[in-house]
Amino acid sequence: MMTSDNIVDVNETDFEYEVISYSENIPVVVEFWATWCKPCKTLGPMLETLAREAQGTFRLARVDVDANPNLALHYNVRSIPTVKAFSQGEVVGEFTGLQPEERVREFLARITPPSPLSLAVEKGNSMLQEHDWQEAESIFGDVLDQAPQHPEALLGMAIAVLGQGYGNEALEILHAFPASREYTRAQRLLPLAEALEKSENGLLPDETDLDAAFGNSVRLAGRGNLLAALDGLLDILRQDKHYRHDAARQVFLGLLELLGDSDPQSRTYRSELAAILF
Repeated sequence: MMTSDNIVDVNETDFEYEVISYSENIPVVVEFWATWCKPCKTLGPMLETLAREAQGTFRLARVDVDANPNLALHYNVRSIPTVKAFSQGEVVGEFTGLQPEERVREFLARITPPSPLSLAVEKGNSMLQEHDWQEAESIFGDVLDQAPQHPEALLGMAIAVLGQGYGNEALEILHAFPASREYTRAQRLLPLAEALEKSENGLLPDETDLDAAFGNSVRLAGRGNLLAALDGLLDILRQDKHYRHDAARQVFLGLLELLGDSDPQSRTYRSELAAILF
């Protein structure tokens, strides 16, 4: 495994310095593992990904229990993988066995203080809920200047530029989106971004009345009139559930991402879509 300041292999000789002393300033998450441990092969890479994503808010230290049996004995490691979090030189949390990613994230959230970047992302997401696209773009831009591959900031930026009708800019973000828990939501935005990009370049189909209605809905979305765009797409779906290989449905779902789950209209539009499709 490649090491960095935030992901290190430690042993009985340097544990005191690399974990105990280091935790006086930044929480250290210690993974006790072994080469023969099958669950470790899943948990280890997950922890490494989360450590890189955390941008230094905690350090990941890995201990091979076969090579360092005294550490395993000292910290009462009875089975592996075992993960223990250290802060101010003390164990402040732990879990044993392979856990779902969401539970690991919750564990890490409890032992790490909110970083300035995470607070900025929270503010940006709040601006998205208000549909203040320009302010959100500015905030996420500042975050990405410091952490260019921050998945939540990238998703927020994609939503912010789509809210302003910029399909090309969104596609640049979405086509290079990193593997993360935000990836699925990012993929739901792709059809909308592609439709806006085609609309900007006059490339949307224009052969039938439904094509004209679809083009109008996309243009409305590009002007920020999300509700009218959603209404137009519902009208299309009532006539053809699979219009243009599900283009209307996919753009509709992308618009719901822009609208946001906290918007009171979201549930209504989701229910209307379900009633039409099913």
